[in-house]
Amino acid sequence: MQVTQTLAEGLKRQFKVVIPAADLGQRFDSEIDQLRGKVNLNGFRPGKVPAAHLRRLYGKSVMADVIQSSVNDANKKIVDDHELRLAAEPQVTFPEDQAVIEKVLNGEADLDFAVDLEILPEVEIKDHTGLALTRETAKVEESEIDSAIERMAAARRPFTPRGDQETAAAGDRVTIDFVGTMQGEAFPGGSGTDVNLVLGSGQFIPGFEDQLVGARKGEQRQVNVRFPDTYQAVDLAGKEAVFAVTVKAVAAPGELAIDDEFAKSFGLDTVEKLRDALRASLQQELDEQARLKVKRRLLDALDAVYDFDLPPSMLEQEFSVVWQQIMTDMQRSGQSFGPGEEEETRAEYRKIAARRVRLGLVLAAIGEKISVKITDKEITDAIVERARQFPGQEKQVFEYYRKNPEAIADLRAPLIEEKVVDYLLGIANVAETPVSREVLFADPDAEPAEAATPEKPKKAKATKKAAETSAGTEAGAAE
Repeated sequence: MQVTQTLAEGLKRQFKVVIPAADLGQRFDSEIDQLRGKVNLNGFRPGKVPAAHLRRLYGKSVMADVIQSSVNDANKKIVDDHELRLAAEPQVTFPEDQAVIEKVLNGEADLDFAVDLEILPEVEIKDHTGLALTRETAKVEESEIDSAIERMAAARRPFTPRGDQETAAAGDRVTIDFVGTMQGEAFPGGSGTDVNLVLGSGQFIPGFEDQLVGARKGEQRQVNVRFPDTYQAVDLAGKEAVFAVTVKAVAAPGELAIDDEFAKSFGLDTVEKLRDALRASLQQELDEQARLKVKRRLLDALDAVYDFDLPPSMLEQEFSVVWQQIMTDMQRSGQSFGPGEEEETRAEYRKIAARRVRLGLVLAAIGEKISVKITDKEITDAIVERARQFPGQEKQVFEYYRKNPEAIADLRAPLIEEKVVDYLLGIANVAETPVSREVLFADPDAEPAEAATPEKPKKAKATKKAAETSAGTEAGAAE
């Protein structure tokens, strides 16, 4: 086998490989000999089929296998001899001349082909000791617990039917059927049957509930509303609609004592224990958000000091993942691009994809340097957590990961990422700043409310923030 490097440009490498016909012939003969001991053909005793007969029957298929194994061996030799760390699978190019290919398959010509490779960049790890970061923290207020208990109580509040002649007041629950129309035409999602609605709850769009105050059981009303300019479904935002509403029942709210019996309905003995459980749950939510924000600041800091070329295939793959999520989110919310917006948005998210790939490689390099390891138990726990997201399909989820070892990399990467983040936060100089819940959850990328109109739909900011607060799957390369 003769291997010659023909290109070394940036992260691209190209090699020309020539495998003599004699070498292919030796491997071919060996494969035929092994086949003789396995194949059963009518008219021949086992192991006694003439090699010439096998060559006539299976020659080309056997040679094709020989060529494939020879190519695989050549690729491995190239990687090992040159100590290359590949960013993607090697791309092999064979001669286009079919006559040449036929000669190779017939053992009459040498096999020559080109191998194109993309390699991982060398990441020079910088000293991150003492990196200055700010971690916003928040504590659960007693008023938050009060509000949570009030919402829980409201969800379980009993209602007593009013008399047929009694009218609905704010706080009453009405059971309604409704059909919404725009310019006389019904629109998707604008109809409902036997819907329970507490008047004044804000469950429906502004103005809808107010127009049902004073209604009686059996009454039909026409409700005229205008969808908010910032309504999630862009095709409805800012538009006027008419709802034909039939009131099928009216019920008055009853009292619900928030006492130990109320707590027991949630599996806790006392109201105080219920408050403790809520406090712990709400604090966990705050702590997770605090970590998310300091992690993003950490990634921003790393992004500011690392700059190196990226393998094009990795960048394209990461962009495809991010862009697919964008399109899914926009389709779900009924959004669409305005004139020229798609190209601008693609450019924006391609930069995010590049950031994710670069940070993934940085975190992978740091993880390798500090010898991050992911245990089998951590992988199992991750699979269990993933299975919980699909109630009733847990068995299929476990089976999927059992049959697809490559899918484990998708679980390993975020685990490595979090361990490396923990390490970096541990050696950084992190100053804690107490803030309110509102400040902690404020989106630094949020647009002014007036910028979100039907003519200029909001971009998928949640997707953007999530994309910028994690690295790409390249972190999985640390193991």
